Amino acid sequence: MTVELRTDDLVRHAQAHDASHFFLLPTAVAVPRCAAEIGQLLARSHRSGVPLTFRSGGTSLSGQAVTDQLLVDTRTHFREVEILDDGLRVRVQPGVTVRRLNARLARHGRRFGPDPASEAACTVGGVLANNASGMACGTVENSYRTLESVVAVLPSGTVIDTGAPDADERLRALEPDLTRGLLELRDRVVGNAQSVSTIERQFAMKNTMGYGLNALLDHDTPAAILSHLVVGSEGTLAFVASAVFRTVPLRTQISSALLVFDDLVTASEALPALVATGAATLELMDAASLRVGKSFADCPPEVARIAVDAQAALLLEYQATSREELTGLVEAAGPTLAGLRTADPVELTTDDAVRGPLWKLRKGLYATVAGARPPGSTALLEDVVVPVPALAETCRSLAALFDRYRYSDSVVFGHAKDGNIHFMLTDRFETDEQLGRYRDFTEDMVDLVLGHGGSLKAEHGTGRVMAPYVRRQYGDELYGVMQEIKRLFDPHGVLNPGVVLSDDPELHLKHIKLNPEVDVEVDRCTACGFCEPVCPSRDLTLTPRQRIAAWRAIREAEETGDVELAERLRADYEYSAVQTCAVDGMCQTACPVLINTGDLVKTQRKREQGKANAAVWTTAAKHWSAVTRGASLGLTALRKAPLDPVVIAGNTAARAVVGKDLVPLWSAELPGGGARRRRPAPDGPPAAVYLPACVNTMFGPAGDPAGPGVQASLEALCRAAGVELLVPPGIDSLCCGTPWSSKGVAAGYEAMKERVRPVVLDATRNGGLIVISDASSCSEGFHGLLDGTGVRVVDAMRFVLDEVLPRLGAHPKVPSVSVHPTCSSLRMGLNPALLALANEVADEVHVPDEWGCCAFAGDRGMLHPELTASATAREADEVRDRDTAAHVSCNRTCELGMTRATGRDYRHVLELLAAVVVGRDTIEATPGWREDDSR
Repeated sequence: MTVELRTDDLVRHAQAHDASHFFLLPTAVAVPRCAAEIGQLLARSHRSGVPLTFRSGGTSLSGQAVTDQLLVDTRTHFREVEILDDGLRVRVQPGVTVRRLNARLARHGRRFGPDPASEAACTVGGVLANNASGMACGTVENSYRTLESVVAVLPSGTVIDTGAPDADERLRALEPDLTRGLLELRDRVVGNAQSVSTIERQFAMKNTMGYGLNALLDHDTPAAILSHLVVGSEGTLAFVASAVFRTVPLRTQISSALLVFDDLVTASEALPALVATGAATLELMDAASLRVGKSFADCPPEVARIAVDAQAALLLEYQATSREELTGLVEAAGPTLAGLRTADPVELTTDDAVRGPLWKLRKGLYATVAGARPPGSTALLEDVVVPVPALAETCRSLAALFDRYRYSDSVVFGHAKDGNIHFMLTDRFETDEQLGRYRDFTEDMVDLVLGHGGSLKAEHGTGRVMAPYVRRQYGDELYGVMQEIKRLFDPHGVLNPGVVLSDDPELHLKHIKLNPEVDVEVDRCTACGFCEPVCPSRDLTLTPRQRIAAWRAIREAEETGDVELAERLRADYEYSAVQTCAVDGMCQTACPVLINTGDLVKTQRKREQGKANAAVWTTAAKHWSAVTRGASLGLTALRKAPLDPVVIAGNTAARAVVGKDLVPLWSAELPGGGARRRRPAPDGPPAAVYLPACVNTMFGPAGDPAGPGVQASLEALCRAAGVELLVPPGIDSLCCGTPWSSKGVAAGYEAMKERVRPVVLDATRNGGLIVISDASSCSEGFHGLLDGTGVRVVDAMRFVLDEVLPRLGAHPKVPSVSVHPTCSSLRMGLNPALLALANEVADEVHVPDEWGCCAFAGDRGMLHPELTASATAREADEVRDRDTAAHVSCNRTCELGMTRATGRDYRHVLELLAAVVVGRDTIEATPGWREDDSR
């Protein structure tokens, strides 16, 4: 068993960045596959004295996941979840994101206790390592309080399951010094009244400063103490290979309101009474935050109408497990809410359409302000907590410090219920003057927070940014206890040195990230990593965050004159960043500042597109009917001789000579070609203009024997409902333009646009009729290609739901169906329609927890099948395990990708709907769709 070790420049630079404002370049990146390989790494580190640092989701903000030594990726291969006791408990590995975990738990009516705002990207390992909390969990449902046991790999290589019945005996036998030392430290702390008082006061609040010394008070056995000391230790004591947590009830009944007060003092004064009503969240936004919110393109009307001066707002939320419980909470809170000194009467709402934008604003404040920072500057997000009565004064004093040290763009927001606030500073932190201001500001801020009895870190972890101040917060005695904890666990100091504890008073001023200016879009990236879990290439090559990091590294190498490094980075960048990007835009759906890395890659492809290749694709745009027809005939011929060695050898040779990014790889599961799209004019007035997807001509329907396909199925449904469709003349030469857009062939895209627009405008009578398309990516493509024409594009799924199904009667269903949403259906907001149709065709509908973009991306899945294989691996395993009666999606190439991945025939949901509504034989008997039709 050998641990994968990457030392190439591209990987090192791409992996160097986490969400913090620190930058260190690792010497190598290790990608272990199991706890045993972690043990190998620790043993090697123990022998050589080479430090290592664990990295999972990389959303940490305090510098705890960066290193100039060995970086260990614990996300890629640590993603197993085991549901225990019908969801009351769960065993989970560190690479699982909180969102994925909650998706698994939701069907049991449970969820993970911590609820960080970064739940889409942060992993359970990171949450545990930082003792992260969030909006509602407070100190009651955080990692520390909900943890039951861990499987820990110690620096010595010892693996201990603290949940095992013999855990204490095993720990004594394998780690006698550690066991004895932990019990002695417990006696030392318990026997010191001042230490007990300090710990109880500090950990009555949210507190992630230093080690969790409350473990020495709350537990009395070595295994339990060890388990809870690991929480919040930021990878400096042990590696947690898995953990068992007690889950909490899923509170699906929610009511919210935005409370706007005249000023911060008035808002703060209202907090004790609001907390007493049982509020789950009270999210604070100061006046600066509200001004930022007003700049949002989709600013909630509750904020848009505020003429912001000195106001402050609290986002209030009540949560319950039943409607009755929620009603009781709201009614009991009524008198308190009515007595508040708010600008307007309090109006609670359960409407997600109202609540959603408010939460989007609150959660997007950091990224929005950080994204708007001056190019090349760095954003630092700080996180402190004070007793709630001291919150208003703390905020007021912070504002004065911002003014004194000229941090003019700072905002204050956070979890007011817990006295926990966040604030951000933006600067280059480069010159002596800039670093001096930051140093002096930090000293004053530390005095301010500690003067109010607070903690310098509430939920983001100590990291490097606050390690120099741990002694000041706890005093010499308890700091000494922490030093002894570190020595007991990690006597050689190889785990994440410099994090949590440091005697370097200027550690927080060193290694601050300075990003070169690259591109107006790239420069907005804060490296938060929210994009990574949705990126289809994340387990194969690079994620969007890593693409941007590599791009920045190339630019920095060029600016510093390191030509050789720039050339090495560029050499690997082409395949890892450009060729294996699906350009699906999924990253934009997760990015707080809406960066679409796919668009950046398209720009790079356009710039690097060879003249000959661009000319070929432009010519294809002008002769698209012949191209699609030729592809159809070719696939049909190949289908008849799928194992012909001459064909396979020729295809392989062509890819080797011409290039794997230019010549598709044929594979045996591909279908034969499809039929022409042309149709006769409708008999009556059409309800819509129908633009069938050209991909259905190139790739025929699924099944053996092949089914009728989506075009014939949609037409049969409409015919049964008495709905006429117009397929315009010349349809066989039309396309939505996506192939040229994704390849960066601008001339080809413009050629297709010039062909499509006049035909569509004529067919729709200048926009009098809507346009429908039967592939989600084509609906998205036509939406862009027809932008500005006044023509409205509607996906066929939405059209069937609104115009066709209401006219049809009852119909049978299949027992179960597995649904693959697509990247375009997500971006277009079509997934509700897809699921509604799935529920029309099946008694049981299953959307895999691991679904994501299949990365087939037009022809990308045939150019780089390894990309699709990587992107679909986990979803495919889940689909095969469940093995439903049918499998559907809403885009032909995505159906091909999932068919290849699972070995199950995927077809368009409308094809299955037509089969159950009008019958497959009826569809096949209808005129107009067969290949030999001459019309």
